[in-house]
Amino acid sequence: MRSIYRALTLVTFIYLSMPALADDYTMPDPLFQSNEPLDVTITAPLTTLIKERSKDDYLAGVFQYVNADGSTVDFDLNIRARGNFRHETCEFPPIRLNLKKKQAKGTLFDNQDKLKLVIQCEKSDRYEQMVLREYLAYRILNTLSDTSFRVRLLRVTYVNTEKSGKNNTRFAFLIEHKNRLAARLNRDAIAVERATVAGIDPELLNLTSIFQYLIGNTDFSPIAGPPGDACCHNYVLFGSDVDLIMAIPYDFDQSGLVNAPYAEPNENFRIRNVRQRVYRGRCANNEYIEASLSRFRDRREVIYETVNGQEGLEPGVRKQLLSYIDDFYKLINDPRSLERRVIKRCV
Repeated sequence: MRSIYRALTLVTFIYLSMPALADDYTMPDPLFQSNEPLDVTITAPLTTLIKERSKDDYLAGVFQYVNADGSTVDFDLNIRARGNFRHETCEFPPIRLNLKKKQAKGTLFDNQDKLKLVIQCEKSDRYEQMVLREYLAYRILNTLSDTSFRVRLLRVTYVNTEKSGKNNTRFAFLIEHKNRLAARLNRDAIAVERATVAGIDPELLNLTSIFQYLIGNTDFSPIAGPPGDACCHNYVLFGSDVDLIMAIPYDFDQSGLVNAPYAEPNENFRIRNVRQRVYRGRCANNEYIEASLSRFRDRREVIYETVNGQEGLEPGVRKQLLSYIDDFYKLINDPRSLERRVIKRCV
């Protein structure tokens, strides 16, 4: 019966995917093979970008980065605003960079053209720290599974062609394009109106559910989008014509790990703030919880080293992050707490 059900799922979704945690994958593009911060300069009409916030019209600029040998490389750049919540809420909207593939060929940015750039929401240092906190959320997931979006930290100097004065240099990060992730997984990024838990690889879905619990995130759904939108909310689906869909998460700014001032807890979960963890894993996948937790336990030291080694974190912020992760590990190593707060709280 199960094979018949899966066959029906194939018809429903058309595209399916490889086993979630398989080691058979292609290396990320050169840009995402290093965790060293990359020094770049973005020169563009930034006043217009911030004021108009168009998600349709690109503005012309120049993108420059510094190679490891100290030489610089310049590209023509088209730049525009992007995003949803942060687009409306933040002083500085998230950005999409559009590079010319011909210029990028043979460079560190080979195979890159359209890239999401995550920047700080407001001017203050506190918001720059939140960029690093969200970057670390991606990096933690990278330590747990290669089937995840890679990121590259940047030190960006912003040159506003519409305003003279001091240039600002701030941390930001690039996110691997979904099509490039699909290419290294030998799958396609797919779009559906709605997914089903049965159609998604349970091992990866459970692993990412535990990850979402670690970072204190409830702002996601691997099977549906927000009201009126297609699937899925802060998950991208990847598939082929072979096996189950892989659901891979992104966008963690509403999590307790990031602890953004604008992040508000979902009223459906009856929590006071986003730092309170709520498990949203699927009951149908509870058989994978122990295997998922074993992976988290195996990667514990690597996760701590990732946070401890992160350049640019203020000491107080680093201490907060480590304490928050400590609480997660205390819970999953306490059988009673694990049963009460994870296993029995599945959905």
